[in-house]
Amino acid sequence: MAIGFLHPGAMGASIAALCRGERLWCGDGRSDATRTRADEAGMDDVGSLDALVERADTIVAVCPPASAVAVADEVASRGFDGIYVDVNAISPTTSRAIGGRFTQFVDGGIVGPPAESADSTRLYLSGKCAPAVAALWSGTFLETRLVDGGAGAASAVKMCYAGWTKGSAALLLAIRALAVAEGVDATMLTEWATSIPGLAAQAERAASGSAPKAWRFAGELDEIADSFAAHGLPEGFGRAASEVYERLAKFKDSPGATLDAVIDALIHPGLSDRLPTRPA
Repeated sequence: MAIGFLHPGAMGASIAALCRGERLWCGDGRSDATRTRADEAGMDDVGSLDALVERADTIVAVCPPASAVAVADEVASRGFDGIYVDVNAISPTTSRAIGGRFTQFVDGGIVGPPAESADSTRLYLSGKCAPAVAALWSGTFLETRLVDGGAGAASAVKMCYAGWTKGSAALLLAIRALAVAEGVDATMLTEWATSIPGLAAQAERAASGSAPKAWRFAGELDEIADSFAAHGLPEGFGRAASEVYERLAKFKDSPGATLDAVIDALIHPGLSDRLPTRPA
């Protein structure tokens, strides 16, 4: 079986490296960093998307949430009749809309970091062809879990999970920014040390871990907000968290962002001359 991947970022390359079968991607117009990841994952470059659609039996889409619909449209417009697997962080409604473009569709959601060690990453899958897709990673340390409910079910798991992990991280960073803006940060940290030990360290981790990926998280939190809104639930949690991450977009691919730099970006959005720094 030939499996095509669109497009091998850190996550996509990691799951491609573990996938059984012939692993393909299309390198036209992609960056040198993407090419390096694809090479290290043992993927074969077929050049164009047209060639990928022609050769692949299954196509797995792993891209930023804001690009999910456009990527699906590009594949569907070329008449792809294999299994299309969308594992992007999108709402169930978006997933179902994408699924309607294909005769064979599997909805997916990834929980965890890039799949580089055992017991770290789960791939949730739903839809009629989900068992066949799960078999592509049988015997590897990428754990696949089937979810009942058809298209949208796996995405719902992802939205609920990320709604807490990424949403709570955004709230924590915003609270630290408020404490700094009001001049009570030291007092707040003292109180946390007494009543919520470890929360200050959690804020540090949220800054360093989230800032480089915030540009992608913003779109994901909008999808989470849409998921809430679809059921008449308050969507403001997701919208606010999305705005937090939008203010941190300048840290894209900048490892080592400090909490101080993140707080500064939240309090003073748009000051592009304020750059992230590494801790001493």
